[in-house]
Amino acid sequence: MSISILTSVLASEGAYESHHWLLPENFEIIYGGLSSVLVIGSLVKFAGPMVKKALADRTARIQNEIDSARSAKATAQQEAEGIRSSLGDIASERARVLAEADSQAAALLSEGRARVAAEMADIEAKAMADIANASSRVNDELRAEISRLSAIAIDRVVAQSMNDKARQDLIEGFISKVGTTR
Repeated sequence: MSISILTSVLASEGAYESHHWLLPENFEIIYGGLSSVLVIGSLVKFAGPMVKKALADRTARIQNEIDSARSAKATAQQEAEGIRSSLGDIASERARVLAEADSQAAALLSEGRARVAAEMADIEAKAMADIANASSRVNDELRAEISRLSAIAIDRVVAQSMNDKARQDLIEGFISKVGTTR
Protein backbone atom coordinates (compact mmCIF):
# COMPACT_ATOMS: atom_id res chain seq x y z
CA MET A 1 0.00 0.00 0.00
CA SER A 2 2.75 2.46 0.78
CA ILE A 3 4.24 1.91 -2.66
CA SER A 4 1.07 2.92 -4.33
CA ILE A 5 0.91 6.09 -2.23
CA LEU A 6 4.46 7.01 -3.16
CA THR A 7 3.84 6.49 -6.84
CA SER A 8 0.66 8.55 -6.74
CA VAL A 9 2.46 11.46 -4.99
CA LEU A 10 5.21 11.42 -7.54
CA ALA A 11 2.78 11.28 -10.41
CA SER A 12 0.74 14.23 -9.11
CA GLU A 13 3.78 16.57 -8.86
CA GLY A 14 4.99 15.83 -12.26
CA ALA A 15 8.16 14.29 -13.41
CA TYR A 16 11.36 16.24 -12.90
CA GLU A 17 13.82 16.38 -15.71
CA SER A 18 17.14 18.12 -15.83
CA HIS A 19 18.79 19.67 -18.86
CA HIS A 20 21.65 17.17 -18.74
CA TRP A 21 21.79 13.66 -17.39
CA LEU A 22 25.13 14.26 -15.50
CA LEU A 23 25.25 18.00 -14.64
CA PRO A 24 22.84 19.72 -12.24
CA GLU A 25 21.13 23.02 -12.98
CA ASN A 26 23.16 26.24 -13.07
CA PHE A 27 21.75 27.79 -9.91
CA GLU A 28 22.49 24.57 -8.03
CA ILE A 29 26.11 24.73 -9.20
CA ILE A 30 26.42 28.38 -8.09
CA TYR A 31 24.83 27.95 -4.64
CA GLY A 32 26.49 24.59 -4.05
CA GLY A 33 29.89 26.00 -5.09
CA LEU A 34 29.53 29.05 -2.80
CA SER A 35 28.43 26.97 0.16
CA SER A 36 31.30 24.54 -0.45
CA VAL A 37 33.80 27.43 -0.57
CA LEU A 38 32.36 28.85 2.65
CA VAL A 39 32.48 25.50 4.47
CA ILE A 40 35.97 24.67 3.21
CA GLY A 41 37.20 28.23 3.97
CA SER A 42 35.84 28.16 7.51
CA LEU A 43 37.33 24.70 8.03
CA VAL A 44 40.73 25.92 6.80
CA LYS A 45 40.49 29.09 8.92
CA PHE A 46 39.23 27.54 12.15
CA ALA A 47 40.08 23.82 12.04
CA GLY A 48 43.35 24.20 10.09
CA PRO A 49 45.36 25.69 12.99
CA MET A 50 44.05 23.01 15.35
CA VAL A 51 45.00 20.26 12.93
CA LYS A 52 48.37 21.90 12.31
CA LYS A 53 48.96 22.19 16.11
CA ALA A 54 47.89 18.56 16.67
CA LEU A 55 50.26 17.38 13.95
CA ALA A 56 53.09 19.50 15.38
CA ASP A 57 52.42 18.15 18.88
CA ARG A 58 52.36 14.61 17.53
CA THR A 59 55.65 15.21 15.70
CA ALA A 60 57.21 16.68 18.88
CA ARG A 61 55.96 13.77 20.99
CA ILE A 62 57.32 11.23 18.52
CA GLN A 63 60.65 13.12 18.40
CA ASN A 64 60.81 13.13 22.23
CA GLU A 65 60.15 9.39 22.29
CA ILE A 66 62.88 8.83 19.69
CA ASP A 67 65.32 11.01 21.68
CA SER A 68 64.51 9.27 24.97
CA ALA A 69 64.88 5.88 23.25
CA ARG A 70 68.29 6.94 21.90
CA SER A 71 69.43 8.12 25.32
CA ALA A 72 68.09 4.94 26.94
CA LYS A 73 69.89 2.86 24.33
CA ALA A 74 73.14 4.78 24.93
CA THR A 75 72.76 4.35 28.70
CA ALA A 76 72.06 0.64 28.28
CA GLN A 77 75.11 0.25 26.04
CA GLN A 78 77.28 2.02 28.63
CA GLU A 79 75.92 -0.19 31.39
CA ALA A 80 76.48 -3.28 29.23
CA GLU A 81 80.08 -2.23 28.62
CA GLY A 82 80.51 -1.63 32.34
CA ILE A 83 79.10 -5.07 33.10
CA ARG A 84 81.31 -6.70 30.48
CA SER A 85 84.39 -4.98 31.88
CA SER A 86 83.40 -5.87 35.43
CA LEU A 87 83.07 -9.54 34.43
CA GLY A 88 86.83 -9.59 33.96
CA ASP A 89 87.19 -7.86 37.31
CA ILE A 90 84.89 -10.44 38.90
CA ALA A 91 87.11 -13.29 37.74
CA SER A 92 90.26 -11.64 39.09
CA GLU A 93 88.46 -10.67 42.32
CA ARG A 94 87.22 -14.24 42.73
CA ALA A 95 90.76 -15.56 42.22
CA ARG A 96 92.09 -13.05 44.78
CA VAL A 97 89.41 -13.95 47.33
CA LEU A 98 90.03 -17.69 46.84
CA ALA A 99 93.79 -17.22 47.25
CA GLU A 100 93.20 -15.21 50.42
CA ALA A 101 90.83 -17.87 51.75
CA ASP A 102 93.40 -20.60 50.99
CA SER A 103 96.12 -18.71 52.87
CA GLN A 104 93.80 -18.16 55.85
CA ALA A 105 92.84 -21.83 55.83
CA ALA A 106 96.52 -22.86 55.75
CA ALA A 107 97.28 -20.52 58.66
CA LEU A 108 94.34 -21.89 60.67
CA LEU A 109 95.40 -25.44 59.88
CA SER A 110 99.01 -24.91 61.01
CA GLU A 111 97.81 -23.04 64.12
CA GLY A 112 95.40 -25.86 64.93
CA ARG A 113 98.10 -28.49 64.47
CA ALA A 114 100.46 -26.59 66.79
CA ARG A 115 97.71 -26.23 69.41
CA VAL A 116 96.84 -29.93 69.16
CA ALA A 117 100.52 -30.89 69.50
CA ALA A 118 100.86 -28.71 72.62
CA GLU A 119 97.68 -30.18 74.12
CA MET A 120 98.93 -33.71 73.36
CA ALA A 121 102.24 -32.95 75.11
CA ASP A 122 100.35 -31.65 78.16
CA ILE A 123 98.07 -34.68 78.18
CA GLU A 124 101.04 -37.06 77.88
CA ALA A 125 102.89 -35.29 80.72
CA LYS A 126 99.79 -35.48 82.94
CA ALA A 127 99.30 -39.13 82.02
CA MET A 128 102.93 -39.95 82.86
CA ALA A 129 102.60 -38.13 86.21
CA ASP A 130 99.35 -40.00 86.93
CA ILE A 131 101.00 -43.30 86.01
CA ALA A 132 103.98 -42.55 88.30
CA ASN A 133 101.66 -41.59 91.19
CA ALA A 134 99.52 -44.67 90.66
CA SER A 135 102.62 -46.87 90.45
CA SER A 136 104.09 -45.54 93.71
CA ARG A 137 100.70 -45.80 95.44
CA VAL A 138 100.26 -49.38 94.19
CA ASN A 139 103.82 -50.24 95.30
CA ASP A 140 103.17 -48.78 98.77
CA GLU A 141 99.85 -50.62 99.07
CA LEU A 142 101.51 -53.83 97.85
CA ARG A 143 104.32 -53.51 100.44
CA ALA A 144 101.80 -52.85 103.21
CA GLU A 145 99.71 -55.84 102.12
CA ILE A 146 102.79 -58.07 101.89
CA SER A 147 103.89 -56.94 105.37
CA ARG A 148 100.47 -57.61 106.81
CA LEU A 149 100.20 -61.02 105.15
CA SER A 150 103.74 -61.97 106.15
CA ALA A 151 103.05 -61.00 109.79
CA ILE A 152 99.94 -63.18 109.76
CA ALA A 153 101.86 -66.01 108.10
CA ILE A 154 104.77 -65.76 110.54
CA ASP A 155 102.42 -65.84 113.52
CA ARG A 156 100.72 -68.95 112.16
CA VAL A 157 103.96 -70.68 111.26
CA VAL A 158 105.51 -69.87 114.61
CA ALA A 159 102.36 -70.91 116.45
CA GLN A 160 102.21 -74.22 114.60
CA SER A 161 105.93 -75.03 114.79
CA MET A 162 106.46 -74.27 118.46
CA ASN A 163 105.61 -76.54 121.21
CA ASP A 164 104.91 -75.56 124.81
CA LYS A 165 108.49 -75.96 126.02
CA ALA A 166 109.94 -73.80 123.23
CA ARG A 167 107.37 -71.16 123.97
CA GLN A 168 108.19 -71.15 127.64
CA ASP A 169 111.90 -70.79 126.89
CA LEU A 170 111.25 -67.83 124.57
CA ILE A 171 109.12 -66.05 127.14
CA GLU A 172 111.71 -66.50 129.87
CA GLY A 173 114.52 -65.37 127.58
CA PHE A 174 112.58 -62.27 126.70
CA ILE A 175 111.87 -61.46 130.33
CA SER A 176 115.47 -61.90 131.32
CA LYS A 177 116.59 -59.58 128.52
CA VAL A 178 114.13 -56.96 129.51
CA GLY A 179 115.10 -57.32 133.15
CA THR A 180 118.84 -56.81 132.48
CA THR A 181 118.34 -53.75 130.32
CA ARG A 182 116.59 -51.84 133.09
